[in-house]
Amino acid sequence: MMERQEIGRIAHRDHPVAAPLSDESVHRLLERQLRRCPEGRVLDLGCGEGTWLVRALASYPGLRAVGVDTNAAALEAGRQTAERAGVARRIGLHHLDVREFTSAERFDAVLSVGATYAFGGLSQTLDAVRPLLAPGGTLLLGESYWDGQLTDRSREFFGDELTDLPGTVAAVRAAGWWPVAGHTSTRDELDAYEWAWTGSLADWALDRPPGPDRDQALEAADRHRDEWLNEYREGFGFVTLLLRYEG
Repeated sequence: MMERQEIGRIAHRDHPVAAPLSDESVHRLLERQLRRCPEGRVLDLGCGEGTWLVRALASYPGLRAVGVDTNAAALEAGRQTAERAGVARRIGLHHLDVREFTSAERFDAVLSVGATYAFGGLSQTLDAVRPLLAPGGTLLLGESYWDGQLTDRSREFFGDELTDLPGTVAAVRAAGWWPVAGHTSTRDELDAYEWAWTGSLADWALDRPPGPDRDQALEAADRHRDEWLNEYREGFGFVTLLLRYEG
């Protein structure tokens, strides 16, 4: 039986990052955040395979990076990617629950894109990042939101915590954070992400001989595609905000 983390890792293998953002959007957001601290320290909470961090280090030779995730296989893949990119000596990847991560040094840039669930929600993520951020530092936060009418099944699938885009920004402001830049994922980005998720998983499975892993992967791809197309495609959005804290 394949674990959920392994299914997710396979499903993301053909997409730039584990979030509905194009390659160009990832580049633009990193550039906007890291131009403030080209020789600073950057932290990714929920880093997966460290894709954001490896790209950041490749673009900024003076950066040092730390990534935290509970997926050991993803972290090992990230270490190998960092080696191939020639940045392994400037990155530390930690197999740890993000809620347990502490550091004696603060970070000039923190990322948490599509990982607020690991903290228990948006407000908990914002609270956890604040003591890790150096004065004048920034948080690149990626969060889902509702955009339009939703079915009862969609609300059951995603939970009641999500709100619409104005509500998401209002929650950020209420916690003392200022949006200084942002990107709302386009329909093309959202669709490309879902096609990649389901397609990569199916592609992986179809290259395997008959067996439980193959069947489980194909079932997961079918189930996810059905939920996306029939339940939440018209009502799901994703925003990535660059934030500074006032306090």
